[in-house]
Amino acid sequence: MTTEQPIIETKEATIDFNGLVAVDGVNFTMKEGEAIGVIGPNGAGKTSFFNLLTGLFFPTGGKIFFSGKDITTVPPHKRVAMGIVRTFQLVSVFDSLPVVDNLILSTNRINSDHESRGAFFFGDAHRQNKVEQCMDALKLMGIENKAQLMTSELSYGDKRKLELAVALSLNPKILLLDEPFAGLSDMEICEVSQIIQEVKKKFSFVIIEHKISHIIDLVQRLCVMHEGKLIAEGPPAEVLCNAIVREVYWGKEEGLTCSV
Repeated sequence: MTTEQPIIETKEATIDFNGLVAVDGVNFTMKEGEAIGVIGPNGAGKTSFFNLLTGLFFPTGGKIFFSGKDITTVPPHKRVAMGIVRTFQLVSVFDSLPVVDNLILSTNRINSDHESRGAFFFGDAHRQNKVEQCMDALKLMGIENKAQLMTSELSYGDKRKLELAVALSLNPKILLLDEPFAGLSDMEICEVSQIIQEVKKKFSFVIIEHKISHIIDLVQRLCVMHEGKLIAEGPPAEVLCNAIVREVYWGKEEGLTCSV
């Protein structure tokens, strides 16, 4: 009997910053097409774990695998080319470029036609097929009418949508979203949540979010981190009723009634 190979997997993944263990022996597996939420208190190690998955940090212990291949020491740009794409807690876009050029720059950099530095710097960035691909991503986020504006002119909410458009334009196999609702209004959260709901079937995705109520309907599984460790995982309703999780999140005296 064969088992489905995880699209991404960590074995005892650890990162130790000179004695400060941010991620502590995490074993994590994810199936292709799965939607997972990662929650936990501030300082639990969630973003550091994302940094290990995406190659921003290399682990000081353990291994990371993508579709069965050891990628423990593969640098970030090569992981993006493989299909591991992320967003950041703080919006990361180029204010000095027009909106659409943020996408064009990103898609051209990982395109096979621009593997060499010469082709990247001196090739035609604004080829019709690439522009159309980028415009499709902007349209999906509802900001295609702002394509030619300077990015610095966008509101914070629209910059967040632009960052998501950049990520989607890279055709991810795994999309890792680090607090994508941070800084957004309730209306913008609703808009972005609906978009994620629509597109999530196209790839696997992992979302870090403090606003737990906003991701319950987006994910199939919740993973809870605390002090660098993965302390619980499973269906959202089951995990949120876990006594240890409730104590970590809300305290013994302030645990919420389990009604999810």
